[in-house]
Amino acid sequence: MSESVTIKVPARLHLGFLDIPRSGSERFGSVGLPVQDIATILTVSRSAETMINGDEQARIKQHVTTLCDHLGIKAQHRINVQRAIPRHVGLGSGTQIALAVAAAIRTLHGLPLDAVNDAVLLGRGSRSGIGIAAFDEGGVIVDAGKAPGSAAPTVVSRIPLPEAWRIILVFDAATQGIHGEAEIEAFRSLPPFPQETSADICRHVVMGMMPALIERDLASFGRAVEAIQSAIGSYFAPAQGGVFTSRHVEATMRRLTEAGAAGAGQSSWGPTGFAFAASQTEATRIVDAIGGRSPGTTIQIVAGRNAGAEITHSTLNFATA
Repeated sequence: MSESVTIKVPARLHLGFLDIPRSGSERFGSVGLPVQDIATILTVSRSAETMINGDEQARIKQHVTTLCDHLGIKAQHRINVQRAIPRHVGLGSGTQIALAVAAAIRTLHGLPLDAVNDAVLLGRGSRSGIGIAAFDEGGVIVDAGKAPGSAAPTVVSRIPLPEAWRIILVFDAATQGIHGEAEIEAFRSLPPFPQETSADICRHVVMGMMPALIERDLASFGRAVEAIQSAIGSYFAPAQGGVFTSRHVEATMRRLTEAGAAGAGQSSWGPTGFAFAASQTEATRIVDAIGGRSPGTTIQIVAGRNAGAEITHSTLNFATA
């Protein structure tokens, strides 16, 4: 008998922070959503020795060691990575690989899932809770940051993205978003986030984005996203070199907006840009309308995801003569 667990964890878009703390008692708060077609997929099975094949080997090895020590698991594992979310492009690769490994190992050993505490154990979710929340369920997620003593940010709203809507993603393979120590230093060096800006962002989320999703009003949704992105991008501009990390992505986003895309912005530290369209047909029309791409950029049209991670537990029985 052979057992294996395969898990698919979706990439996520980070549409912006609600606030950026000025003291240790304040919350971040975030808004974002998972997407279809871009995911980390890996399979875990028992093995005589630990073996990791595919991308993210160093990261996965560290997560496996930390998790097994924490859970008291002595078994060794074979881990095959079929696909991995690209690193440092604003799609939440770090959180998703950590949650994928943790969920797969727990499922293989018959242990209950614990995404929140596993994320904390593996060093994820210190600011935004979108990636952790997207593991459980999809939709457009709003978290209100971490309460004192809580393990992860509190999800206060989750609204399905209209099924017909599409997201136009713009990538720049030559650029990476700020990460690691540079990200920590960026938060240290930036000035205090204005309370008035936070209040304005919260108004756009509660009075703009959320009702627009329920009413399926793409234009209003797009205006709210753009207002949030403008405020956040302007704040982070000194750290990332502009409202967008990539000038090529910025140029493409401007052309997509002129062609009719709504809600243009940058996910997290970028460089990945995003914009919304009312349907697959409209998204294709918009992309075709802008003609050639800016140097080094690629475009992908995806759907939003209104479901969480997918886990498949397989048991194979081999007949004997």
